[in-house]
Amino acid sequence: MEKSKVYFTNMRAKVGENLQMKLQRLLQKAGIETIDFQDKYVAIKIHFGERGNLSYLRPNYARTVVDMVKELGGRPFLTDCNTLYIGGRKNALDHIETAYINGFSPFSTGCHILIGDGLKGADDVEVPVNGDWVKKAKIGRAIMDADIIISLTHFKGHEMTGFGGTLKNLGMGCGSRAGKMDMHSTGKPYVDQERCIGCHQCEKICAHGAPEFQEGKASINHEKCVGCGRCIGVCPKDAVCAAKDATNEIVNQKIAEYSLAVVQGRPQFHISLVVDVSPYCDCHGENDRAIVPNVGMFASFDPVALDVACADAVNAQPVIADSILGESHGHEDRDHFGKVSPNTNWKVGIDHGVKIGLGSKDYELIEV
Repeated sequence: MEKSKVYFTNMRAKVGENLQMKLQRLLQKAGIETIDFQDKYVAIKIHFGERGNLSYLRPNYARTVVDMVKELGGRPFLTDCNTLYIGGRKNALDHIETAYINGFSPFSTGCHILIGDGLKGADDVEVPVNGDWVKKAKIGRAIMDADIIISLTHFKGHEMTGFGGTLKNLGMGCGSRAGKMDMHSTGKPYVDQERCIGCHQCEKICAHGAPEFQEGKASINHEKCVGCGRCIGVCPKDAVCAAKDATNEIVNQKIAEYSLAVVQGRPQFHISLVVDVSPYCDCHGENDRAIVPNVGMFASFDPVALDVACADAVNAQPVIADSILGESHGHEDRDHFGKVSPNTNWKVGIDHGVKIGLGSKDYELIEV
């Protein structure tokens, strides 16, 4: 079987060619121009970064991708879905404001932002997958309405999945609030009684009568609850919470199945920048020192091969001495992500992606 092609360029820039120009040349060599973009809606999936975090991708990289899509006749928009946790991206208004604060405006990127699952994270589409864990993935509607999907990923560490790469960006990132709950949890949501103010908003939004009240506080009847997550989105005090009781291995496998739901049946292209490789996710309101030096930019039509190539590249790098990896684990190990987050196994998600036909672990690295 032919190996998947992964294209790579380093972060060196000579006089006359800056990094954005190198990224454009990389995408051309990787074959992005073979996609028919004419008059097509193009979802560019990106993480805008949490407020206070400075390791997310600069909007300049998004501008390069947007300009190329426009030149090829496409109609691009930047997108992400709302978060389950409390923070600056839990609804579309806060999410877009956070994106603007972090530099992602129509003026800097050349296109608009659409939050994939709507104002409160409840606007989704159930996409059949028939996976081992997921039968119907709940994906943000705006993302599924697009004709073409492009992922633009900041490759970094992640405390739950080992690293946050293309599969994490696509699978977890494109899941609606209900989809994220589905991936994180094998159970149903619960109510933090101290935060609940008894406003009955969860009761009003629920079609199944699951929220019940006693002494002015809500609780969720799990026999009635179907796990749609709408109560989480509507709660004004963030009192309704996802259980987050799935094992890391199951989460990784569900992410692969959600990624398949996002890309199947339509043109796809994937870009991953291995820069500012922070030990934890850009969802944090801070970022720690990078664990390895900047590596470069990668692109491929195969999301699995792309993640493997990026992981291999990171693991081949020397450890930065004063990073959390250098201080705690030394320089000799060659599974950097496993050392930073020892309770994770990033290979589980990769292997599952291969199993379900999402992509291949075997790749040919072509330097541009």
